[in-house]
Amino acid sequence: MAAQDRLRTYRGRRDFERTREPSGREPGAGGDAPRFVVQIHDARRMHFDFRLQVDDVLKSWSVPKGPSPDPGDKRLAVPTEDHPLEYEDFEGVVPKGEYGGGTVIVWDRGTYEPLSHDRAGRPVEFAESLERGHATFRLHGTKLHGEYALTRFRSGADEEEAWLLIRKGPAHANGHGTPDPRRARSVRTGRTLAQVAAADGG
Repeated sequence: MAAQDRLRTYRGRRDFERTREPSGREPGAGGDAPRFVVQIHDARRMHFDFRLQVDDVLKSWSVPKGPSPDPGDKRLAVPTEDHPLEYEDFEGVVPKGEYGGGTVIVWDRGTYEPLSHDRAGRPVEFAESLERGHATFRLHGTKLHGEYALTRFRSGADEEEAWLLIRKGPAHANGHGTPDPRRARSVRTGRTLAQVAAADGG
C-alpha cells in the first residue's frame, strides 16, 4: 500500500492550515537502517508515542507509561494511525481544538534492527511480523538500547486493539529509566515540554 493511502487517516484528522505537523506530502528521510522515535505528548492525557519506520511510514503506538529498560515491566501500547516519516523531527505545540492538541518533544530517536523469526528460525519481514501480532527488534537510540518486543494481546474485534511493549533480555545497566515526562528533555533540542510550550505560545 502506498504511503499516500496509509496516511489517509492521519491527514483526515488534521487541518494543516492550523497545525505545523508535517503533512507527509514531502519524501521522508531515507537511510539504510530503519528509524524509530519516541515522543512525549502532553495532550488530554500525558503519554509517550512510540514509532517504528516500516517501509515509508512510521507505525505508531501510544504508550501511557513509556518504554521501560526493565524486562519485568509490561507496558500497554495502543496502536494509532500511521504517521509520515518526517514526523520523527516534529517538536512543538499542536493547537487546541486540533486532533492531539498539546505539546510534543522528541524524547529519543535512532535506528532499529528487525529481529523477528519464524519457528524454524528463518527471518520474517518486519511488516509481516507485525501483522502476525509479534515483532522483536533491537533499538539503537540515544537513551534506549537493546532488544524489545511488541506483542498483540487484544485483536480489536470487539474491543480496542492493544499490544504490550516489553524489554527482552537483561536490563540495560546504563539505560535511562522511564522519565518524569514533565522534567524530561528532548534529544533534539534539549528543551522540556514547558520550554517548548512557552516558545511556541502553548
